[in-house]
Amino acid sequence: MCGIIGYTGPLQARDIILLGLSQLEYRGYDSAGLALLTDEGNLYLRKTVGQVSRLKELCREAVSSHCGIGHTRWAKHGGVTEANAHPHQVGRVILLHNGIIENYHTIQKQYGFEGLATSETDTEVAAQLINYYYDRTNDPRQAIRRALNIIEGSFAFCILFSDIPGTIFAVRNVSPMVAAATEQGSFIASDVTALIPYTKTYFVVPEYHILMLRDRSICLEDPEGNTVEPELLSVSWDVEAAQKNGYPHFMLKEIFEQPEAFRKTVQPRLRDGIPCFEAEKIPDSLLSGCRQVQIIACGTAMYAGMVGRAILEQKVRIPVTVSIASEFRYDTPMIDSDTLVIVISQSGETIDTLAALRLARECGAPIISIVNVKGSSIARESDYVIYTHAGPEIAVASTKAYMVQLAVLYLLTGRMMVARRLTSEEEIRAFTEHLVASADSIQEMLDVIPDQVRIQAERIAFSENAFFIGRGLDYAFSLEGALKLKEISYIHAEAYAAGELKHGTIALIEKDVPVIALATQDKVFSKTISNVREVRARDAYVILITKKGASVSDEVCDVHLEVPVEDGFFAAFPCAVILQLLAYYTAYARGYDMDKPRNLAKSVTVE
Repeated sequence: MCGIIGYTGPLQARDIILLGLSQLEYRGYDSAGLALLTDEGNLYLRKTVGQVSRLKELCREAVSSHCGIGHTRWAKHGGVTEANAHPHQVGRVILLHNGIIENYHTIQKQYGFEGLATSETDTEVAAQLINYYYDRTNDPRQAIRRALNIIEGSFAFCILFSDIPGTIFAVRNVSPMVAAATEQGSFIASDVTALIPYTKTYFVVPEYHILMLRDRSICLEDPEGNTVEPELLSVSWDVEAAQKNGYPHFMLKEIFEQPEAFRKTVQPRLRDGIPCFEAEKIPDSLLSGCRQVQIIACGTAMYAGMVGRAILEQKVRIPVTVSIASEFRYDTPMIDSDTLVIVISQSGETIDTLAALRLARECGAPIISIVNVKGSSIARESDYVIYTHAGPEIAVASTKAYMVQLAVLYLLTGRMMVARRLTSEEEIRAFTEHLVASADSIQEMLDVIPDQVRIQAERIAFSENAFFIGRGLDYAFSLEGALKLKEISYIHAEAYAAGELKHGTIALIEKDVPVIALATQDKVFSKTISNVREVRARDAYVILITKKGASVSDEVCDVHLEVPVEDGFFAAFPCAVILQLLAYYTAYARGYDMDKPRNLAKSVTVE
């Protein structure tokens, strides 16, 4: 949450920073700012409330600079004001920050900073502290290290010292930061997306290591001051993958990229028609020896985990618990070395999920992470990593990342069936064939359903409430559908187990309230239809989703949408397309920017 970009080198820093902030704006868009050390030795500082486009308007005058830092903010401490926007200057220190300083108030009292701040932010306190030590040592690295001994919390700092031209200092704890040195100069950013126009090779900044970025070179020092070589990584996608490419919004583009992302994630993990994780070095003994599974995630990733629980319990007959990461770490986890922990995070930097992972490790549990970003914190701290191949996901509301997370959970289910000898070779091949065919069912939905869904979205766009119902796997699918609708259209939406309607929830049903009912599971189909009749009898507006060819009478629903699957066990994938498009077109009809929903940011790196 918050986007950081820094550059020093032969090119004009302003242009690079403004471009980088535009590419990072999905991380935060309450306010934006930049600081440049000009060729004349002056500080050029500009900040504004609102999006990066407003910052660009402020920076039109001629200025020559080859070193600078920029920031796009998601407000955590203090309101959305120009004074609270980053960077912050205190004395010779110019600093910007992603994260939260937990003990900022104590620092203010201890060092006599109270009443001296020009903003309401914890970030300015960090700048005050570093400047305090810089005034006493005249050594930037010493000043930073002394400040780090005091500061508690998560942070990614980019720092300029006004009397040290051409150099950017950076350090982090938990909050993500990546860097690269190229012939075009040295770069640092919150996310590799901002580096892609210049290089595909980068490294993740190790925690508490101090970086010094200079023209075409980066020096990395460990906490003891020893120079170390960074571990270089590379990305497999190019700058085009992070552009809209003719789509009106990133979210719609990413919805339509799902068949390709699905195939790229599934196909490399098949050997002779059977799920296989040899490349990830995940032993069958791990999958066969565990007594229970604990899935840990947040938001959309957690709802993928809810589907994972349903399919694992159904096919593997093993107890599975899904925990919200932010709650898990404050509970008393019932896990041990016989518990397989599956951690899910698109960015691999979600702070609550990372903290929960660390607690699970302390309990002795083996950990498999499902992440989309190579070298991310969660990936590095897991025993095994399954990388999804979604490519960059720019829209705040996750779509293709959810789809490939589901794909991996299905693959893991299939491999566990093999490892635990729960199925014949013929049956597992049939399972895999259905999974592979899901890419085609996703594509078919994208080919035929958008216009039908758009009409329904316009019908429900100005409803105050919407409800999603289903049984079994359908209930698990519906959870993510409700989240998508509420987070980008701002309609209050909830998912309920259809069988629970009579136990209180049905009191919320009134005339014309939209009810999206999923009924793709043969075992409970008739029961779900009975529940649909109950809400229909109370004049709800019912959108019913079933498998193709399901026998449904006209009076049961207002609209009947079908997904092209024979086995409802694999209905998750085409159902996701319908629910994503419903959310997208509803937000569109309401006039909202679905790529940048209010109060939300893409990567949640603070508690």
